[in-house]
Amino acid sequence: YELARKGREVERPARLVAIKSLEILEQQGEDLYAIRVRCTKGTYIRTLCHDIGQALGCGGCMSSLRRTMAAGFTLKDAVPLEEVLAAEEPQRLLMPVDAYFRDRPALTVPLSGEKPLRNGAKIPMPGLAPGEYRVYAQSGEFLALGREETGQLATVKSFFEV
Repeated sequence: YELARKGREVERPARLVAIKSLEILEQQGEDLYAIRVRCTKGTYIRTLCHDIGQALGCGGCMSSLRRTMAAGFTLKDAVPLEEVLAAEEPQRLLMPVDAYFRDRPALTVPLSGEKPLRNGAKIPMPGLAPGEYRVYAQSGEFLALGREETGQLATVKSFFEV
């Protein structure tokens, strides 16, 4: 955006994205519209506005952007930074990290598997369905994002305290 503001053209490589919905919310002027776009990650809304203008033969640009949802979280889930910084116990205002993975099923590892998992080893889990899991200790502590790999639970990313 900084280069664009200086009038410099930036080469943007083409990428495959999906526009799930696009609606005109209101006409704010003769040639000014507010739109709502639901799209896949990696979509550049500035480029989308440009492309719409090209298709209409009149040019198009974006004057403002407000992200209202990302990774399943909405503005209702947001907490202003000032509020977090001013709070006596800021961690109470924030969601736990495992909330980001709420679309994956929860899996509690047996006590015998907790230490090997913490040490980066795969844990034998015969019968575990393919996919990713939110992995918890018997105590309920969120340990990791894990993935089934040929009958074993492998760590994708650890989140436990060391």
